[in-house]
Amino acid sequence: MTFVFNSSKDAMNNVLRENNSQLPLEVWAGVECTVNRVGDEYLDQLERNGHATRLDDLDLFAELGIKAIRYPVLWEKIAPNGLENADWSWADERLGRLRELGICPIVGLVHHGSGPRDTSLVDPEFPEKLAVFARAVADRYPWVTYYTPVNEPLTTARFSGMYGHWYPHGRDDLTFARALLGECRGVALAMKAIREVNPSAQLVQTEDLGKIYSTPKLEYQAEFENDRRWLSLDLLCGRINPTHSMWGYLKNCGISEAELETFLENTCPPDIIGINHYLTSERFLDEHTENYPVWTHGGNGRDKYADVEAVRVCAEGLAGPRTLLLEAWERYHLPLAVTEAHISCTREEQLRWLYEVWNAAKELQAEGVDIRAVTAWALLGSYDWNSLVTKSQGYYEPGVFDLRSRSVSRGESPHPRPTAIAKMVQDLANGHQLNHPLLETPGWWHRQQRLLYPTVSCHTKNPTISSNNPKSKIVRLSEAEVQNRSTERSRSPKLIRPLAIVGARGTLGKAFARLCEVRGISSHLLTRQEMDITDPASVDAMFTQLKPWAVVNAAGYVRVDDAEREPHLCLQVNAEGPAILAAACAEHNVALLTFSSDLVFDGAVSNPYVETDTVAPLNVYGCSKVLAEKLVLQAYPAALVIRTSAFFGPWDEYNFVTIALRQLSAGNNFIAAEDAIVSPTYVPDLVNVSLDLLIDGECGLWHLANKSAIAWADLARLAAKQAGVSVTNLISVPTEQLGLTAPRPTYSVLGSSRGEFMPSLDSAISRYLEERI
Repeated sequence: MTFVFNSSKDAMNNVLRENNSQLPLEVWAGVECTVNRVGDEYLDQLERNGHATRLDDLDLFAELGIKAIRYPVLWEKIAPNGLENADWSWADERLGRLRELGICPIVGLVHHGSGPRDTSLVDPEFPEKLAVFARAVADRYPWVTYYTPVNEPLTTARFSGMYGHWYPHGRDDLTFARALLGECRGVALAMKAIREVNPSAQLVQTEDLGKIYSTPKLEYQAEFENDRRWLSLDLLCGRINPTHSMWGYLKNCGISEAELETFLENTCPPDIIGINHYLTSERFLDEHTENYPVWTHGGNGRDKYADVEAVRVCAEGLAGPRTLLLEAWERYHLPLAVTEAHISCTREEQLRWLYEVWNAAKELQAEGVDIRAVTAWALLGSYDWNSLVTKSQGYYEPGVFDLRSRSVSRGESPHPRPTAIAKMVQDLANGHQLNHPLLETPGWWHRQQRLLYPTVSCHTKNPTISSNNPKSKIVRLSEAEVQNRSTERSRSPKLIRPLAIVGARGTLGKAFARLCEVRGISSHLLTRQEMDITDPASVDAMFTQLKPWAVVNAAGYVRVDDAEREPHLCLQVNAEGPAILAAACAEHNVALLTFSSDLVFDGAVSNPYVETDTVAPLNVYGCSKVLAEKLVLQAYPAALVIRTSAFFGPWDEYNFVTIALRQLSAGNNFIAAEDAIVSPTYVPDLVNVSLDLLIDGECGLWHLANKSAIAWADLARLAAKQAGVSVTNLISVPTEQLGLTAPRPTYSVLGSSRGEFMPSLDSAISRYLEERI
């Protein structure tokens, strides 16, 4: 096959690339807008995230300073019953508003979808039908320049035609190939139709570029999959010819030469290649299936093997965004953009991932690679991607904004709350230097804790693996070799400002220290000897020595009944100390997180208390917490004060659930109140959500407790049932029979008007039992 190039156009493109490589790297953004079909059900992210009905989201997006946004004008939603019945009102309003705000839309027409019900990815007429819709979009919005007619065609074809996840649920190579070729031909025909209206229209073609590693035995499979990952882009660029490695594969699938030659004769190279990269996209294949869980086992008909996340195996870490972007550049020499940068994880890890992707793009741009932008993906987060959107289970991943604000259970619609990622996006868009201490620690994908399976050297021609199989000829990597090959950055702890945690002896303080270590947050757990929060001089000395970026006050007087006899000591520790600490944090401009209690309420209501409800404590301990809230927020309005209740957790022996299970398991009687209704709080959930809110820069009063309203006796009964423990010896009594010194409210359930961030109590108890085993 002979290729004819337009030399003048090539020269112009070279000049454009040269000029564009000198432009500042832009920040783009995107809304997760998948409308995929599973059976006869459409799973619609826009409905789930509420953006379908919130026009003012666009004003929030504009405040980020983004230059462009990947935005949906989806075929399935605009014209589900044909173009003659199309409803353009939603797109008219949104695209018009984006134009007013000065944000360039990159319009997507199919996003992991398969079109309206009268078509599918394997419908022979799918490409032509998509082109007709694309022409209608261009006619209606002739000013729109950037388009992604089909998002990630290769990924969509795999999920719909090879793995059976999405409609039409194919599980064979031919369905995969038909879906992929239909999508790519649809892209080409759509762009042709669009350019008849707007000749300057640009194709931004997105694709997820995963990378495959393997043992030597499975190198053939890894090589095949690594060639296959370029299929959609190679088809559009007219690269699939008889000498291409995928030509024979596609023919063996049942695709004719005439169909393949169509792509050679009607090329549609992207104007910008959009790279979507996720940590789970890089895989490792290993025939030693005994080293991996059963759910990872599979095969190709020739060999059986485990298919696992490479990040959990490879000693050196992943290829990562820099390598994959460079591979795409060297293969195509077309302008690039990162069109999705997202990770489902804790807040600081989300920040670290976006920062790493941004730095990789900046480095490549400085080396002459024409890379235009990095896209902060999932502005509003996403739903149920942990099940690849095959089910509607409500699993939510926050993004640049968190939709868990306001109480959905109280009938309030979600309100996007900007997270720390929003501040990072603003800083990147405005060219500000990022220097948060949390960015100094490498993400979990670089740290040793990521390695869950026998460790492999992936970045060599012949990988080696540690194995307990004595017959294996694959060599074990020593701990020293693993460390040497790891990409983990070594940094002196002295260079990283820590999180100071007050309360070294308490359950909460120890939990913060434990989870900070897991999350890669440098912390210092302070004993009272190291800092006494009731002594201003001691507090100032700590700030001088540690220079923390934030302080968590997890200390306090917690003996509710003893407080009735020691009111002065309780007030000193619970109110005066936090006030002193708040004043010092305000002076040093250091974030502060401190805790209050459900016992600030009197229980005179029967609905969950929210942050704005009037406090009316019944005991000295509750009074001390009310005073602490007032003094802390007076001294430092930017402080974060979290009310919580009824701790239980896996790492101490003295919480209610642990004691109840221990006593009941031993056949001993266990007495619990049957009339005091509380909202128990699983300590790991409390710590993780509190840290996220602290990192987000939130302030004021917040309520955090696992979603529930349960009597103490019923809590013991629920935990015992899940643990398989008999409740024969559980004795339920009224609170007045317990002989408590301090009066307690009969109802102190915590709800929230600010958001529901904590999982259910059932989920918490399940995880508690798993953690303790």
